[in-house]
Amino acid sequence: MKEEFIQLLRSTNREGIENLIAFIEKTDFFTAPASTRFHGDYEGGLLEHSMKVYELLCEKVKNASIDVKVSADTLIIVGLLHDICKVNFYKVDYRNAKNEMGVWEKVPYYTVEDTIPYGHGEKSVMMLTEYIKLTSEEKYAIRWHMGFTEPKEMYNTLGQAFKKYPLALLIHEADLEATYFFDI
Repeated sequence: MKEEFIQLLRSTNREGIENLIAFIEKTDFFTAPASTRFHGDYEGGLLEHSMKVYELLCEKVKNASIDVKVSADTLIIVGLLHDICKVNFYKVDYRNAKNEMGVWEKVPYYTVEDTIPYGHGEKSVMMLTEYIKLTSEEKYAIRWHMGFTEPKEMYNTLGQAFKKYPLALLIHEADLEATYFFDI
């Protein structure tokens, strides 16, 4: 899966993509979980989640009820990198839990160590623009991919973003489906 991920990124021929790939390879992207307990909360979950979101996003754009004109490169960038903010974000810690025989033992679990507290979607946009140029549509889609999990005070702005760039709504839907239908 790692090779396919890198191959897809390279296929964009985006200026700076090799530097971005080098950065990703120095992080825990390929081994990190997608979350601490909600979905993909296992080693490699972030990679698996990102690949599934990309797959679902491609299908959503293809079958959208309106004509969504986006390039294959945009689908790759948005689908695979929407959660890049999660690199070096989760850490393994230990807690006491009873095993199946009722004996207490230390078990590993994921916890958050946010060294760059810049939000979620906006943090992904910030991190990506250090390496590659994003189109406005890519920025909006990545920024707003969390959709209505944003604070309710942001719903008007979110709705405007969805109207201006339908890809933002489609990535949100793909992200939700990967999370709740596929648990990744």
